[in-house]
Amino acid sequence: MIQSADFSVEEEIAKMKAISSRMGGIVTFLGTARDFSKGHDVVKLTFEHYSKMAEQAMLKIRESALEQFSIIDVMMIHRIGEIGIGENIVLIVVGAEHRQDAFTACAWCIDELKKTVPIWKREETPDGQIWVEERP
Repeated sequence: MIQSADFSVEEEIAKMKAISSRMGGIVTFLGTARDFSKGHDVVKLTFEHYSKMAEQAMLKIRESALEQFSIIDVMMIHRIGEIGIGENIVLIVVGAEHRQDAFTACAWCIDELKKTVPIWKREETPDGQIWVEERP
């Protein structure tokens, strides 16, 4: 899911728990906006995306994770628009019967998201704007 609004980590974990009582492990990855990157101060971030392709790419990651790993479900949220320092950017929640499956799938999902989803990050610094070449 791609959205401009913030999200509640606790609410998203509760949604995952409600899916199945077989879950023995729920792993989350939470990406937040930091105030320093590659040797310069950062004041805020802006994320832009190619809407239709980004949503489809995230769906494909979800479907692939469900096929490749022994997990029960996976949920992903990535914010777009202006994001202040300390705010949430991306959340991945993976539920599985066993913790190692959830850890492995969660790591794979964030790596795939960064590699394949057309979302671009711009850092606002005291000296101007910088488009980050690698994807967020």
